[in-house]
Amino acid sequence: MRKVCYSVAMSLDGYISGSNGEYDWIAMDLDIDFAAFTARIDTLLAGRKPWRVMQGAGGMPGVKTYGFSKTLASGDCEDAVLSDSPVDTIDALKAESGKDIWQFGGGELFRSLLNNGLLDSIEVAVIRVLLGDGVPLLPSPGPRAPVKLVRQRLYEKTGIVLLNYEFVSGTSGSS
Repeated sequence: MRKVCYSVAMSLDGYISGSNGEYDWIAMDLDIDFAAFTARIDTLLAGRKPWRVMQGAGGMPGVKTYGFSKTLASGDCEDAVLSDSPVDTIDALKAESGKDIWQFGGGELFRSLLNNGLLDSIEVAVIRVLLGDGVPLLPSPGPRAPVKLVRQRLYEKTGIVLLNYEFVSGTSGSS
């Protein structure tokens, strides 16, 4: 069965974007093998705001994108399948054959997937900056979800710490 991973950059004080949605604070480190990560996936999940960021960057060729929004119309999302029901959509996607599924950005969508037990893992790249305000990794109120650390790596050039966790059995994403 395919797995759903939330992979995201986060400031040291727990924000995934600035208060105006900016992400210019995210350091790029050439030692991070983004190509290996994208080779593992063939499907991308995004809420409205992250979907717009991804489209503005040109999208990801060869990756099927699903946008989750209660306000966008299907004509607004030319290169994405639009859905307002993450549970039904992701249950169907996980049952299909294929590569893993990446939830891209979006604290609200993360909370929804977490609440519904749809995530298998979370990968957080902690960036060495304090933003002081912004979009939190997990907006309140969020559920309690124990995780198990499975990998960690320090990228010394930029100070990025990459943390990979799996959800503990009986919590989000449990099989």
